[in-house]
Amino acid sequence: MEVRNLTKPRISVLGIGYVGMCTAVGFASKGYEVIASTHDVQKAARISEGFLPFYEPKLQDMLEKAIRNGCLNCLPNRPDEAVHETDITFDCVGTPSKPDGSIDLQHIENSAREIGEAIRRKPTYHVVVVKSTVVPGTTQNIVKPILEKYSGKKCGSEIGLCMNPEFLREGSALEDTLKPDRIIIGEHDKASGAILEDLYRNFYGKKMPPTVRTTLSTAELIKYANNAFLATKISFINTIANLCERIPSADVTVVAKGIGLDKRIGTLFLNAGLGYGGSCFPKDVKALIAHAKDMGYRPELLEAVEKTNDAQPYKAVKLCKDTIGDVKGKKIAILGLSFKPNTDDMREARSIPIINQLLKEGANITAYDPAAIPVAKTIFQNSIQYAFSALECLKDADCCIIVTEWDEFKNLKPEDFTQNMRQSVLVDGRRIYSPEKFSKKLRLSAIGLNQDTQNSVN
Repeated sequence: MEVRNLTKPRISVLGIGYVGMCTAVGFASKGYEVIASTHDVQKAARISEGFLPFYEPKLQDMLEKAIRNGCLNCLPNRPDEAVHETDITFDCVGTPSKPDGSIDLQHIENSAREIGEAIRRKPTYHVVVVKSTVVPGTTQNIVKPILEKYSGKKCGSEIGLCMNPEFLREGSALEDTLKPDRIIIGEHDKASGAILEDLYRNFYGKKMPPTVRTTLSTAELIKYANNAFLATKISFINTIANLCERIPSADVTVVAKGIGLDKRIGTLFLNAGLGYGGSCFPKDVKALIAHAKDMGYRPELLEAVEKTNDAQPYKAVKLCKDTIGDVKGKKIAILGLSFKPNTDDMREARSIPIINQLLKEGANITAYDPAAIPVAKTIFQNSIQYAFSALECLKDADCCIIVTEWDEFKNLKPEDFTQNMRQSVLVDGRRIYSPEKFSKKLRLSAIGLNQDTQNSVN
């Protein structure tokens, strides 16, 4: 089997969702020839015109540059061509959840077949890198047999196979692509792992991050363990926040600061609020729970993490009702719709259960988000009103709930609420405001802040 000089290999990316797009644009930004492929013809056309299919700071400019320079080409419905014309393929297709929470691998299975069929026609060695989040054993027990069946070649001698999980944070994807904390390489064999490590060493140069080379299954588990641990920290601090609300003069932000100074704990992911959302944490925790049960083990800790998170957004509704009473017929302003700032992603966003519960109880909802309103309209349609600014959203509202901690909202002053709202009632679901400052001007309720503490600063 002929092996090309892979000093600067040609790269193909299958699946142009969040991970695939960041991967493709990242390599293209360093001058690598990248061919991306998606079965979504309309998406491929838009990407070829330089339009990012989602909101992500700074990535739009990088995509436009890659298209102009000719380093990135996006093909509609032509995975065979993308694979055949390149040396390394990153498989980044989606792995959604089934109704029972277990992982749906149909896209991985289909892409493995497509890659295998393309490799069958190649005279040269080809490396396949699974970048999608998959449960332990998937690359070895599902991807490898499909590749070998449809290519007619053997992994190790004729095909390279690796598992390379991503750790991108939506809203910070460019930084995480160019300056990652670490690189995890799960390798089917040493040669495969060496080729992938060499690719990254060429890409990062002297700024090569710490690298761990391990087995395929260990690499797969590292991704799940990583996200499950962070989700656990969030549910933990939210549990402490709920306790603080019952303890006189207690404030979870001070508790978090105090324990965060312990170097064994750290400050990250100790911001109490309405829970985690997005495309990764909820899906990955569910999948890990389901996978563990399939292996005969019940992960009770993770079940508690998920249960805590599912209940947390309703705290905002309770705090609202504790202050203004029955919400029927009252206007509630929702500031923030995306699951986190600097993205338009509303997958598992905490705004969804909050708004749905308020609608169920007869409230009139007006919402504003700097990026996610087009997405929100596909979810709520005409059941709520949409504002074009934070101040418009607040106009004549009986209560405002902060759901997403956009910087735009952090810059609001107490007067912005008091001068625009019918009732000056604020529920700080993300702890972005100073209780001392805001409680002097309006009725403030906040996650993890005891009511006595709020009263004492008035």
